[in-house]
Amino acid sequence: MFTVEKKLRAGIIGATGMVGQRFVMLLQNHPYFDLTVLAASARSAGKRYEDAVGDHWKMKDPMPESVRDMVVADASDVASVAEQVDFVFCAVNMDKAAIIELEEAYAKAETPVFSNNSANRWTPDVPMLMPEVNDSHLAVLETQKKRLGTKRGFIVVKPNCSIQSYTPLLTPLLDFGPREVVVSTYQAISGAGKTFADWPEMNDNVIPYIGGEEEKSEQEPLKIWGHIENGEIVKAAEPKITCQCLRVPVLNGHTAAVFVKFRKKPTKEQLIEKLESYHGFPQDEKLPMAPEQFIKYFTEDDRPQVKADVDRDKGMGISIGRVREDSVYDYKFVGLSHNTVRGAAGGAVLCAETLKAKGYITKK
Repeated sequence: MFTVEKKLRAGIIGATGMVGQRFVMLLQNHPYFDLTVLAASARSAGKRYEDAVGDHWKMKDPMPESVRDMVVADASDVASVAEQVDFVFCAVNMDKAAIIELEEAYAKAETPVFSNNSANRWTPDVPMLMPEVNDSHLAVLETQKKRLGTKRGFIVVKPNCSIQSYTPLLTPLLDFGPREVVVSTYQAISGAGKTFADWPEMNDNVIPYIGGEEEKSEQEPLKIWGHIENGEIVKAAEPKITCQCLRVPVLNGHTAAVFVKFRKKPTKEQLIEKLESYHGFPQDEKLPMAPEQFIKYFTEDDRPQVKADVDRDKGMGISIGRVREDSVYDYKFVGLSHNTVRGAAGGAVLCAETLKAKGYITKK
């Protein structure tokens, strides 16, 4: 295991939003990182963080005292923010071109960016990182830094929240050659940055459409399972994934019903053994945000459940249950993940921990 000598200074770009608030909570007393800058739009800049958030604090726990009086910086003042941090987390609500411009500006200011945004996910030399799955993709950062003209600045993105409930579960099974996957996701309202107070229409309601979500859910796993060729990540050819995404009246937790057909059908015992034994770099290094058990298999017919299981292992564990053979496909199962922890801020913090452990981010 590596050792931590001095904490790195972390900033949050988009600190007033729901994911930004989750970053604030996760970085309290973090063993590797000190939260030194909270940045947001010009509308919030110059205000105390508590005043900038106002009555829009959406976390279950109260706002930490340590951030209430921090003065919000202007996220567009890249040079000023970059002077005060060693790296940043980015979760902003802007159009794609503006996000790419902002993230590249921070990278070019020699400030690594860990992005929760979708804008750079398909940039060929930007890793879409799920640390337990594809940390080998970090090798493309050398190509990216050459493109950006940087020595230490780069961008790493995390994948969409929807795929966290099945991509990690299919990864241990790649040896069996999954070729067709059918997924239905049942996604919590916090994925839209909402609570039930914000969105009372979601009580007793299901909406069978989430804009842009199905394409992300079908394509992003293929980049994660892809390979590096000539300094770019080339997506995998298989499996073919088709997905439907539904918004359901749940606050936190995305559930996925998955059907899969393999080229080499495993026995159920082989499948479960692969799932339960799977681990990655974060588990090996015992990183702070890493779940001790990345994938937990439930034998009970009524698990995993959102209320019982979504917070497992700090909200970072992936749960699976109802694994059984199918009459049309080979197997079917149900997966569950926490969409704003593993699927958003927590996943990005784990990415930063991973790159700290591997020596990609250091003190300026």
